[in-house]
Amino acid sequence: MKKVLLLLLMAAMFLALPAVKSYAMVVQDTTATAPPDDMAFTEVGSAQDSAANGIVKDSIKKDTVKTAVSPVTTSTSDTDKLTLWQTFIKGLLFGFAAILMPCIFPMLPLTVSFFTKKAGSKSKAVGQAVIYGISIIVIYVALGMLVTIAFGSDALNALSTNGIFNAFFFLMLVVFGASFLGAFEITLPSAFVNKIDAKSDKGGLMGIFFMAFSLALVSFSCTGPLIGTLLVDAASKGDRLGPAVGMFGFSFALAIPFALFALFPSLLKSLPKSGGWLNSVKVVLGFIELAFAFKFLSNVDLAYHWNLLDREVFLAIWIAIFSLMGIYLLGKIKFSHDSDLPYLSVPRTFLAILVFAWVIYLVPGMWGAPLKSISAFLPPTATQDFDLNNLTAAQPSASAKTSIKEKKYAELFHRLTPKGFDPYYDFEQAKQASKELGKPVLIDFTGWNCVNCRKMENNVWSDAEVAKRLKNDFVMAELVVDDKTELPVEEHFVSTFSNKKINTIGKKWSDFQAATFNSNSQPQYVIVDGDGNVLVPPQGADYNPENYIKFLDSGKAAFQNKNK
Repeated sequence: MKKVLLLLLMAAMFLALPAVKSYAMVVQDTTATAPPDDMAFTEVGSAQDSAANGIVKDSIKKDTVKTAVSPVTTSTSDTDKLTLWQTFIKGLLFGFAAILMPCIFPMLPLTVSFFTKKAGSKSKAVGQAVIYGISIIVIYVALGMLVTIAFGSDALNALSTNGIFNAFFFLMLVVFGASFLGAFEITLPSAFVNKIDAKSDKGGLMGIFFMAFSLALVSFSCTGPLIGTLLVDAASKGDRLGPAVGMFGFSFALAIPFALFALFPSLLKSLPKSGGWLNSVKVVLGFIELAFAFKFLSNVDLAYHWNLLDREVFLAIWIAIFSLMGIYLLGKIKFSHDSDLPYLSVPRTFLAILVFAWVIYLVPGMWGAPLKSISAFLPPTATQDFDLNNLTAAQPSASAKTSIKEKKYAELFHRLTPKGFDPYYDFEQAKQASKELGKPVLIDFTGWNCVNCRKMENNVWSDAEVAKRLKNDFVMAELVVDDKTELPVEEHFVSTFSNKKINTIGKKWSDFQAATFNSNSQPQYVIVDGDGNVLVPPQGADYNPENYIKFLDSGKAAFQNKNK
């Protein structure tokens, strides 16, 4: 029964892990700190930068911009709190998974028995075990803080769209996955581990602290990949406290069993015996590590237009990985550290059923199924070459009704736009089309790696009423804030907002968004007229189609009232 619960916990962790959040979801207080190089902003309202960019005319009124700032700032704080909470939960899940590692699980009864015998009394043993657990938390939280200190809070913001970092994260997770599969073990220098272990023999609080430190070091071959993955995810969110909060969740989960079994030693008898099932947990985590590694490679692929990981290629890799995981759970393949599997247990059978059900769910995505539960995690649907849902879709013809013959940046960003929509990718062209067509402009601040943007497109824009309004009532301007394409040299300029050089398309639009609307969170939707004047308060991600329809209708009504 215990094995059933433990393995179901692993399944729950696999299903509950949220998609890796990208820079495009990160919200920064742009009024307080200077942004990093990859997120440089400019005061677009100034005459100098307006002339250099051709983005916003002097007709944008200051009071209009202030109207837009308030709701954006409110959503910012909410997003930050949610991010930290999700980071803590993920750390907690990783910590519970670490308990099941072969390097930690067998140490539970040994460590608790040591405290019980050495203390001489139950109350003293409980006190020492609690101090031991607190020491574990202090050690791992300190590690999380070191990550923030090493990179700096500003640098953390840039990680998710930085090509070098994402490529490094991809390779690192592949190495971690290979380690869990048994290719090799990641260990710390033995001399350092032995030195710390020797200090744990001392009595008192310092001895207990070094015992906890020894646990962290000795178990590194098992926990290292989990810690590395967690820190990568927390750091890429760009939140100053992210790594520390993630490590707090991880260490809190790790410390719970030591304190719990010290309080109730009789529970030790109910623990399942160590055995081959512990290595099976590692292997399952190895497959999951490999699957998540490709999200980081996808981030680089999209931002730099390599066009290697189209949606169907990404799904094919996932289908292969999780199919192998299911076959492994059935005992049909075996890795170097695995024990013989004489029969298939009920827990492995249930977990195999879950994995194969997941694979079957993914398969229709190869032909364009929306896969809404993970759509935010996948590459954009427009990257899919063969999509049964769009074979008969009518192509929009809005561009034929204006004097604009060629859409700027269309060759770069058509792979980002959901099929059936026909936005402009340059704000000046969108304003020109607005004047000629007599329609308001819907600015969509989006990004290649924006998880919430994909979720909005697949869950809200796919609604028939929303799609009808977007296609018929608005001129859409899709401004991509994380693109790495270099601007022509004559369009480079130094931002008066951050005093940093603006030299890519992504920096140009993130600069515009931050300086004009005091936000760099995506998605952000702003409805303006042909002169760039904001008509209604901007809106962020809202996954209720009815609310989005109200937002669109209010913008259309404001535009019509203004032009009566």
